[in-house]
Amino acid sequence: MEKKEIRKLIFARRRQLDAGELERRSQMICKRIMELEQWKTAGCVYAYMDCKGEVCMRPILETAWAEGKRIAVPKVFGEEMRFFYIQAYEETAPGYYGIPEPTGGEEAVCEDALMIMPGVAFDKERRRCGYGGGFYDRFLSVHTGLTTIAPAFEFQIVEEVPKDVFDIAPHTVVTESRIFHMIK
Repeated sequence: MEKKEIRKLIFARRRQLDAGELERRSQMICKRIMELEQWKTAGCVYAYMDCKGEVCMRPILETAWAEGKRIAVPKVFGEEMRFFYIQAYEETAPGYYGIPEPTGGEEAVCEDALMIMPGVAFDKERRRCGYGGGFYDRFLSVHTGLTTIAPAFEFQIVEEVPKDVFDIAPHTVVTESRIFHMIK
């Protein structure tokens, strides 16, 4: 399947998930992420602000704040994405495509942070189908020291995601029931 077809399939699957099931599965995935060594040793976490049926980041954000980790979330500037520190949800407002973005704050410059990155679909090789804007691939091509984890519902795992030359796969993909790690 082409990425366009994969997106259509996964968006349809997302719409079938009711709010309670979305929250239950998101909590399972976030719990698994927070059990990983990468989470335990991270002092700074770059996270996304979920929307439209993505894995909910609330458990990640709230636990990070409670543990004293610094949290940074993305803001889009034209073709570029940059991350800014936030300490509360109230420091965000709808931005690019209605996605919550930081309204101010200090730009994050932590080059060894843990990045929790979104995606539409993944395969067992951790290849990622994003939303088509290339924001994460461009950001990660410059910020190469980040450790990346992608949370995904099990139904977001497909047989194969086509790989483009600029695509950057996350180091780890975490679902409700499986974890796919980069083999070193």
